[in-house]
Amino acid sequence: MKKSIIIIIAGSTLFTGCEQISKSVKDTFKPVPKDSISTYVKKEETFPESPFDPAVERQIEEAQHMVNTILEKHTKTHVQTHQEGKSTDFLSNEEKLIKAEEALKKLLQYMGKEIFIYSSVYFYNDGNIRLMLQHPQNPEYIDNYRYENGKWSDPSPEQLSVKDNIKTRLIPLRKLPFVNIAKAAEIYNEKTARVEGAKPVTNISISVWNNMIRWYPSSINGSRERYSIELNENGTLKKFERE
Repeated sequence: MKKSIIIIIAGSTLFTGCEQISKSVKDTFKPVPKDSISTYVKKEETFPESPFDPAVERQIEEAQHMVNTILEKHTKTHVQTHQEGKSTDFLSNEEKLIKAEEALKKLLQYMGKEIFIYSSVYFYNDGNIRLMLQHPQNPEYIDNYRYENGKWSDPSPEQLSVKDNIKTRLIPLRKLPFVNIAKAAEIYNEKTARVEGAKPVTNISISVWNNMIRWYPSSINGSRERYSIELNENGTLKKFERE
């Protein structure tokens, strides 16, 4: 039986706008045991792979491309408020990125507990970060956090649907050391410098799909050319080619 993709694009608020779009493509291609929906599956645990279906694979690629395009267009509007603020070169400052990560680890509610990032993270060059974390006590809850002026905010609840597959949208914080943002920023800026009319990166975001990291932006636009760019999970360059 062929499987299908359901894409839902909903109205959004400032922070959750991109997130609502990223929730549009649900992981309907691999069955997930009901009792594992709200818990993070460790690396050593595996589930049987679904048989390879070229048609389904094409659907996945087309849907992901649509999400990438919408996410990037939506993010441009979202980022305007941060571009207007004072730039601190936060994206390339390893010391400040490490400080932000250490401050996150020291939040009282996560003391002695492993932190899991949910769905997406947004880093801005003015020193701001937006992310969502799995609740430290109830794995079915997700909270929003903001990093501004060198401090993390109190958590605010994220409304989820019973259809949201939390398990597949989680990664442990240790899998995304914030210093990797500086690696990614260096690559983005080095590539934009080669493309006429392209602007230096002012924000970097990470989306989590099937417990894997995907970096954005995924393209560099110049006045005459457009390039696709893909990074490895650790923020190093994987692919850069003209479209």
